[in-house]
Amino acid sequence: MATSPLSPRLLRGAIVALDPANPLASVILFQYNPETMTRSLTPRTAGADLSAQGKSDLDPTEAKRISGPPKESISLKMAIDATDRLEQADTMAVTLGIHPQIATLEMLMYPKTLSVLTNSAMSKAGTMEIVAMEAPLTLFIWGGNRILPVRVDRMDIEELAYDVNLNPIRADVDLTLEVLSYKDLKLASLGGALFMAHQVSKELMATMESLKNVSSIAKGVAGSIPLL
Repeated sequence: MATSPLSPRLLRGAIVALDPANPLASVILFQYNPETMTRSLTPRTAGADLSAQGKSDLDPTEAKRISGPPKESISLKMAIDATDRLEQADTMAVTLGIHPQIATLEMLMYPKTLSVLTNSAMSKAGTMEIVAMEAPLTLFIWGGNRILPVRVDRMDIEELAYDVNLNPIRADVDLTLEVLSYKDLKLASLGGALFMAHQVSKELMATMESLKNVSSIAKGVAGSIPLL
């Protein structure tokens, strides 16, 4: 599935997991950019927050108040294929197929082994309070205008073909990502700052579009006024 050398060079999407305990970040570069992506946004209103707390007598004015950025989820399908690597006799592809790529994706949802062993030892030592294991900061990168902190909400892996050793060599992965905003992360954190930068970028683009539309309306109105 190699591309023509005459084809324009396209940016490839990526998922990057940043772990302070592991300087070598997990980088998952899309082998082929998905052709479609579904984004779902749910407004975060003050009224809805109060309703979730079981409060039935809501002030009507709360319906117009926004308590934070919308809750957003992203759904997309990744295609993973070892065909090109197998044709090039890539050692890892010949030996393991696409196991390494799938493992890198799956590890976004696993706690680190060291953390599991440490917590187990602390539990056996009688430690009363064990700190919950923290996942690395995961970033969804889709061009320069979308660098978002996310959490993997769901992953469905459909293995489509295998080699003679039953290593998967082709698969489709359906990913559902939950975008984490400064409502979920501390604003002063890296993830919170990245989301705020994303929001500022949206505001600037929306303002540019509004100015363009206002200019078009003004020209249309001016053109419809008859000259005396």
